[in-house]
Amino acid sequence: MFIDTHCHLEDENFSDDRAEVLSRAKIAGVEKVINFGSTLKSSIAVTELAKNFSGLYAGVGIHPEEIDDFDEKTCSRLAEVAAREKVVAIGEIGLDYHWEKDSGRRLIQQKIFIEQLDLARQLNLPVCVHDREAHGDTLKILQSEAHGLRGVLHCYSGSLETAREVWKLGWFIGVDGPLTFKNSAKLPEVVKAAPRDMILIETDAPYLAPTPYRGKRNEPAYVVEVAKKLADVRGETLEEVAAYTTANAEELYLGTRN
Repeated sequence: MFIDTHCHLEDENFSDDRAEVLSRAKIAGVEKVINFGSTLKSSIAVTELAKNFSGLYAGVGIHPEEIDDFDEKTCSRLAEVAAREKVVAIGEIGLDYHWEKDSGRRLIQQKIFIEQLDLARQLNLPVCVHDREAHGDTLKILQSEAHGLRGVLHCYSGSLETAREVWKLGWFIGVDGPLTFKNSAKLPEVVKAAPRDMILIETDAPYLAPTPYRGKRNEPAYVVEVAKKLADVRGETLEEVAAYTTANAEELYLGTRN
């Protein structure tokens, strides 16, 4: 069994065949899927989808690219949404410096990130963190503001040195399609060094489809390709990868609520 620990099935790319996508995932052995919101609207949408599909769970949060949607009432609204059935995480939250170059707005991202970490602590929920070209500040915030929390750095793109600090915190790294890309530079080294109990597999569907589907719409069934590459890089069997990544996902996300 596999678990896709990160996707965005509420995305309009799945409007015409969402049920078929989830059916293909089950046929591929992907029994459970964690679906993340990025705005208040999409966070509500992922909770509605979770009610309608077995094996589908939800995470709610405000993505760093969506900070204009955040106001003084947002955290209380997110708390209300997080109380819904099958919500298992706060996310996708974090920092994104790839698109945001303004230092002032980066500080706003940091403030909103910290507020949502505090919300996760209040709700006793794990956290899914987006970190794009903000490795130093993300790590600093986790080290100073994430006490008592567990979570994952989704679609990990940092160095091995940063990963080692993340593991010291008891946090996971999420591995996606880029591991399968020919130009994947640092990630294989990180994956080789990762303790078995610190790795999750993801798709980030509809984005970042793995080889041999690169350039096409990604979907949860393709998490098996990530697992195959992970097994190859680490010198393990696919069955071993399936077993420990599933156990890790169950521990982080599904031990909180069923």
